[in-house]
Amino acid sequence: MTHAARLEPEPCLSSMFTLFDVPEPRAPLVIASPHSGRLYPERFLAQARIDLMQLRRSEDAYVDLLVDHAPQLGLPFLRAEFPRSFCDVNRDALELDPAMFRGRLPEGSLTGTAKVRSGLGMIARVAGAGRGIYRHQLPVSEIHERISGYWLPYHRALSAMMGRCRERFGACLLLDVHSMPSLPHHSMPEIVLGDLHGKSCDPSLVAGLRTALERQGFSVGMNDPYAGGYITARYGRPREQRHVIQMEISRSLYLDEFRCVPLPRLSQERLRLRAVLDDLSRLSCAVLAGKGARQPINSA
Repeated sequence: MTHAARLEPEPCLSSMFTLFDVPEPRAPLVIASPHSGRLYPERFLAQARIDLMQLRRSEDAYVDLLVDHAPQLGLPFLRAEFPRSFCDVNRDALELDPAMFRGRLPEGSLTGTAKVRSGLGMIARVAGAGRGIYRHQLPVSEIHERISGYWLPYHRALSAMMGRCRERFGACLLLDVHSMPSLPHHSMPEIVLGDLHGKSCDPSLVAGLRTALERQGFSVGMNDPYAGGYITARYGRPREQRHVIQMEISRSLYLDEFRCVPLPRLSQERLRLRAVLDDLSRLSCAVLAGKGARQPINSA
């Protein structure tokens, strides 16, 4: 299901994602927020043994609000509306835990990955601080419904958004936006950039983004502890002029993590990140044009 661009989309439980498209994009840059969805299907809540607040501990809660001004900057923006604890689009669709289901898993299921073993497959077994999500085993029909109804529509929209960008400019940079919990008694940077240790993106783009963030006063780390997930690996193909950077933003910057509500300073962080996106859009034009990408028709 594709939703036309709306600056004020009407949230509803039938929404799989919201795409804010841009008729005349200014740069070979697109933005996505795959883990900030907060529309919880009623059937999912009925299946859960833990309450909504415990489920929400898994969200990249409200991180989309930090970058949803992207369309105003001439940049397409895609966000999932469903929660990652229900269907995680940053996993292979077949990363599945066999102990969670009644019946035979789909052919080719990936049951032994590190994410599955930790309870965080495409359908998560645990949420938040490792609390088990489900009251009972799920029928295997849930796998097919979540793949066809949620996982596939999101990836089709993401692939199409990147494809339109590449068709227009000859190249595309995806900034995949996430949030990370703060860790008491641990010194962590405010933002961690992941490029699969140099495999998913041209290093000039990564270095330029880091510089833009530091110019705004953010402390920035690279690839530790978040180097990138399934989306980074699947879509990051620098030799094909498809580049991906995963950006993890500390929730302590903008979120009351206990109550899961935005802090007043979210608006301040939003302004800082707007300046970063503005810099990154110009950088993407300069770097990718130098590698054969086409300049925008109406460059801002």
